[in-house]
Amino acid sequence: MKGFSILLTIFVLAGCGPSVEPGAQGIKEVKVSFWGTPEEISIITEALAPWQKQHPGIKIVFEHTPYTGYISKVLTRIAGGAAPDIIATEVDYFVTFATKGVLEDLTPYAKADSPEFDTSDFFPQILDRFTYQGKLLAVPRDIAPFACVFYNKKVFDQAHLPYPTDDWNWSDLLRLARELTQKDGSGRISRYGFYSWAWQDFVYGNGGGLVDNVKNPAKTRLDDDRSVMGLQFYADLSALYEAMPTPTAFTNFGMGADRMFANGRIAMFLSGIWETPQFRNYDFEWDVAMFPKNDKGVRAFGAGGTGYAILKSSKRKKAAWEVIKALTGPEGQRRFAQRGLAQPARISVAESDAFAGDPSAPQNKKMLNEAVQYAVFSPFHPKWREIEEKHIRPKLDLVFNGKKTAAEAAQELAPEVNAQLRQPE
Repeated sequence: MKGFSILLTIFVLAGCGPSVEPGAQGIKEVKVSFWGTPEEISIITEALAPWQKQHPGIKIVFEHTPYTGYISKVLTRIAGGAAPDIIATEVDYFVTFATKGVLEDLTPYAKADSPEFDTSDFFPQILDRFTYQGKLLAVPRDIAPFACVFYNKKVFDQAHLPYPTDDWNWSDLLRLARELTQKDGSGRISRYGFYSWAWQDFVYGNGGGLVDNVKNPAKTRLDDDRSVMGLQFYADLSALYEAMPTPTAFTNFGMGADRMFANGRIAMFLSGIWETPQFRNYDFEWDVAMFPKNDKGVRAFGAGGTGYAILKSSKRKKAAWEVIKALTGPEGQRRFAQRGLAQPARISVAESDAFAGDPSAPQNKKMLNEAVQYAVFSPFHPKWREIEEKHIRPKLDLVFNGKKTAAEAAQELAPEVNAQLRQPE
């Protein structure tokens, strides 16, 4: 019953109510599949309320689909002839949908609506990610570089250390992480200086890479010396310096990384801007700095982002395009930005008072507009998520647990990854 209540709440928030019969009283029903929370759908609906009044002939029906299994559920619905008109897709799921050939080419729609619909207002990096074989297949809502090093100001103040700034480097990160790590009288760690799940940043940020060509990968670069050094640096933060918690540490503290950060148990936390809403719910002072350059001045980090696409199977493509424009319009992106959920994909909104000029924490979020130029997306290969899960992650876990060196793991996984990249889907 609890799951049903949540789903019912989502539909009420969306203003959907009972489904309208297609074509009833001339109303065109456009179904939108998404995996968001009630808070997200609330934001979207509030933003779309004025648009919905101005377009009484189109009724938007939001259909919640859990993030886990999202791809398979959507593809099953397509095969069964019961697919939605529009799907939300993040940058990695997009690879599967694009290569399966199920997405409508939105290029002619965008051109037909030019200059009203101006693609130049979007960050070119996320627009390029959603373009496949020269066709725009999804319109971006947000972009999400893994570039935010959140820091707890109280912890820094107590340690009499200056806050990190956007021009810091890896040596600064290591020094601060070690200085901010504390042990209690029994020798147990009571505070960690740093935490992140984003090991990719240490590969990209050292001049390495996951593959030779993101758009057309043929072989891995994880065995490249620069990639290996980046991975070892990340692993050493935990295994060598004990400045970063292991999974066991979270169990010992009985809380996740977000609460440990808010409670001063973690001084710095590398992640994405989407962490903002939960941190705003805690009573403490914090801000962000851009993920540092390595000691040679190299800067790069992984990235995510979300967009909306129309399925080829949709019978209401023109109406769906109007809904896409509303979903990715300035007002919707402003509301997402103000709630702290996302960095707008539209440059004009990202640079406005809704994001860069918004005084709400984090105050330094404007740095993300610069960070976009250093963003690197995951390899565009239909098997990449499987490769990472089955071949890369198990080997790297041994490195992160201190049981293998990064060089040893890289030499073992490279032939496996290269073999998988050569295989057809």
